[in-house]
Amino acid sequence: MIKFDVITIFPDIFKSYINESLISRAQKKKFIKINLHDLRNWTKDRHKTVDDRPFGGGLGMVLKVEPIYRAVKQLRRGKKAKVILFTPRGKKFDQKLAYQFSKLDQIIFICGRYEGVDERVAKNIADIELSIGDYDLMGGELPAMVAIETISRLIPGVLGKPQLLKERISKSGGFLEYAQYTRPEIFSPRKCKKWRVPEVLLSGDHKKIDEWKKSHGKVIEKE
Repeated sequence: MIKFDVITIFPDIFKSYINESLISRAQKKKFIKINLHDLRNWTKDRHKTVDDRPFGGGLGMVLKVEPIYRAVKQLRRGKKAKVILFTPRGKKFDQKLAYQFSKLDQIIFICGRYEGVDERVAKNIADIELSIGDYDLMGGELPAMVAIETISRLIPGVLGKPQLLKERISKSGGFLEYAQYTRPEIFSPRKCKKWRVPEVLLSGDHKKIDEWKKSHGKVIEKE
């Protein structure tokens, strides 16, 4: 079982997500465990202050290093654990990293907000800085959900039948994503030509179907 510990100032953002569909089922079957942690729990002042004005000036507020340090220090357990900070400046999250992370026992996600996070968190607390794309978000909560889902689906049992995951593994160990169709065989929108399912998929010839999938797919490399 892999444990995800999410440090955020908005834990309620995750609640509907983690209580639905396969992610919910994976938790019930103890394939994964998701713990949500309010960063305010590691503050020491009566106002539960988690941010402050940036040195040098700036328009927004910056998350403070002290509560994040206390949170990670309390939560981190064992050698097979990683602390991830989400930031637009981070390394691009991809399938290769997802495979690597799926072998861990614990992943701690630090979700930034506002103008950002004190740089001492990136330099001294996080093991890796990650980004899910070349764009800016309001916080790290959505990236954390993306990472949790991408990593979780690689854990045996999470998708249900093992062949659901095994079917898409390429010879190189990467993930094969290909075009798919379902019924009806012919769809005829008004004033449009008929949209047909490729004949090869209706042939029953599994060798030709496999070849078609490979030629109409993209391999997302594992390593």
